[in-house]
Amino acid sequence: MDDRLPAALEVAALRRRVESNGGFAAILHKGDPDRGALLLLIAEKGRHFCCLERLLDLDKGYIWQKSGPKENAESAEISDFVANRRKTDPDLWTIELDIADGERFVAETTESS
Repeated sequence: MDDRLPAALEVAALRRRVESNGGFAAILHKGDPDRGALLLLIAEKGRHFCCLERLLDLDKGYIWQKSGPKENAESAEISDFVANRRKTDPDLWTIELDIADGERFVAETTESS
């Protein structure tokens, strides 16, 4: 049996954790509440840093992997990337996190996911 939490619950917990650590979190697109994939748009002080997608790794369960536009990408490039991902996966959750050292924060927060 899969021990993964429902996506909606995981998103809510991630959002609360970011906000309790002084950051900002916004759900840009809601996906499937139970099994939706997660795409995180990581920013720091309003500046785009990276995109992280949670992917299934046959050896370890789930891992976070960088994807999409690189650091300091323009808004249009990020929007196009998200639109293309949502075309291929309409169940995708898209969440923007603005927090110091966001990549490390996500890794520490979701270690057991």
